[in-house]
Amino acid sequence: MRREFLDDVASQPQAERIHALHRPLLVLHAPGDTIVGVDNARRIFEQALHPKSFVSLDDADHLLNSHSDATYAAGLIAAWAKRYLPAPAPSSEVASTPGAESLPVGVVRVSDRSGNFAVNVEAGRHTLVSDEPVGVGGDDLGLGPYDLLLGALGACTAMTLRLYARHKKWPLEDVRVTLTHAKIHAADCAECETKEGKIDRIQRTVELAGPLDAPQRARLLEIADKCPVHRTLKSEVEIKTLLS
Repeated sequence: MRREFLDDVASQPQAERIHALHRPLLVLHAPGDTIVGVDNARRIFEQALHPKSFVSLDDADHLLNSHSDATYAAGLIAAWAKRYLPAPAPSSEVASTPGAESLPVGVVRVSDRSGNFAVNVEAGRHTLVSDEPVGVGGDDLGLGPYDLLLGALGACTAMTLRLYARHKKWPLEDVRVTLTHAKIHAADCAECETKEGKIDRIQRTVELAGPLDAPQRARLLEIADKCPVHRTLKSEVEIKTLLS
C-alpha cells in the first residue's frame, strides 16, 4: 500500500459527501471494535441528515464473526431498511395472499419467520421482528415479548408527557423513559392486593430535560401515570382467544 494511496484517502471530503447523501442512513458499531473506533461512527452519524439511526452492537467484533451477532445485525438491517423500500406493486397474486393486505389501525398481526422463536410483528405498514435471546434458545433477531411490552409503556409515557407539556407551553426539551421488568414476591409489595406467590413489577424511571420548575416536574410525574397504556396495564383486561 503506497503512501500516495493513504494520502488520497485522507484527502477525500467524506464529511461533505455524507452530509449531501440525502438518503436514510443506518450506522451500526460495536463498542468493543478494535479496528474502527466509535468516534468514526459518531462522526458519520453527526454529519448525516435525518432520517438516520445509530445501533450499538454491544460485544460484537468488527467482522461480526459470531453467528449470533451476524444474524442479529442482519435482522436489524432488514427490519430498518423495509421502512424505506418501495411497497411491492399490487397484483392479484399479492391481493389474494392471506396477510398481504395493509392492516387497519388497531390491528396487530404476528406470524412465524425463520428461527426457533422469531416472529414478524405487523401493524399498519410497519413490521418488526420479535425473538428470544440466544441464552434461552432464540436467535436474538429482535426485541423480546417483554421488551415490546416495556417499549409500549415507555413510548406511551414519553408521548403523553410531550403532548401535555406542549399543551401547557412548558419548556420540556426531551423525555427519556427507562423501564425494567422483574418477578417479585407478592409479600414484598405493601400496596398490592395479592399477598402470595409472585407478581410482576415494572420500574419506570422518567428523565425530563429542560428548564422546568419543581411544580412542573411534579405534575409531569403525575401525568406519566395517566398515559393510556399505563391505564390499560393497571386496569382489568379481558382477553378472548378465537380459532380462525
